[in-house]
Amino acid sequence: MTTHSLPARTDTPARTPAEKTGRGGRLLRQRAGRQHHAGPLAYLLLAVMALLSIFPLYWTMVAASTDNTRVSQTPPPFLPGPNLFSNLARAWDEAAMGKAMINSLIVAGVIAMSTVMFATLAGFAFAKLRFKGRNVLLMLVIGTMMVPPQLGVVPLFMLMSELGWSQQLPAVIFPTLVSAVGVFFMRQYLSEALPDELVEAGRVDGAHSLRIFWSIVLPVARPAMAVLFMITFVHAWNDFFWPFVVLDMTNPTVPVALTQLSAGYVRDQSLIMAGALLGTLPLLVMFVVFGRRIVSGIMAGAVKG
Repeated sequence: MTTHSLPARTDTPARTPAEKTGRGGRLLRQRAGRQHHAGPLAYLLLAVMALLSIFPLYWTMVAASTDNTRVSQTPPPFLPGPNLFSNLARAWDEAAMGKAMINSLIVAGVIAMSTVMFATLAGFAFAKLRFKGRNVLLMLVIGTMMVPPQLGVVPLFMLMSELGWSQQLPAVIFPTLVSAVGVFFMRQYLSEALPDELVEAGRVDGAHSLRIFWSIVLPVARPAMAVLFMITFVHAWNDFFWPFVVLDMTNPTVPVALTQLSAGYVRDQSLIMAGALLGTLPLLVMFVVFGRRIVSGIMAGAVKG
């Protein structure tokens, strides 16, 4: 009589969900820590896009460094000439660029700061506060983005004249203290990046809405506020239509002052390009100084969100 021996049982305890999650988490972290190297085609496309982006600025510098005759030749010059600093000095004097830059700095700075603050307040209200008519008000704000700004130029100019602000900087600043685009941008960002639990925790601790905004919302919204500030500053600095309507050559912003260089029967293209280069330099300096900080803030906000 034969007896079959049963195989020895090896009782291996099943892995708990925590162990599975831990092992999976370690695997995900290992994969996330790997560096992904782009191929040659990606680097080629990036190089082409960088050259295409830099070429207009380079051509402006080339045209500003030559004379009007050389710019008009065919083919045009592709290397800088010897007249850059002399053309810059002429453009600075003829267009009164010193006063124009101070005015543009005041206008763009005040508009950017007010837009960031008011848009963040409104965005927080639309994203996290519950009140009657919230959706209707949000739709009205979004609806104003569909109205062309040129339709309001005549009544707005009449209002500025009645207030006595014609030919003055407040006429440019006050109509653009906040924008619907900024409100919608901050509302979308705070809806994703600001957890409801943080707002509720502030309520439990007895904080009112302004205290929650100052202590909780502003630190979370800082990356988006930096991006909105830079976009609004550049837009206000380059704005031409409304400042050209409401200001004159005695108190211009940079785009309005540049029109002085194109006056006359024969336009000096090299002088106009020199003025355009002067008007662009402050924006380039601002991006060089704050660009890395803004980009790192965007990435930090994306990871937190």
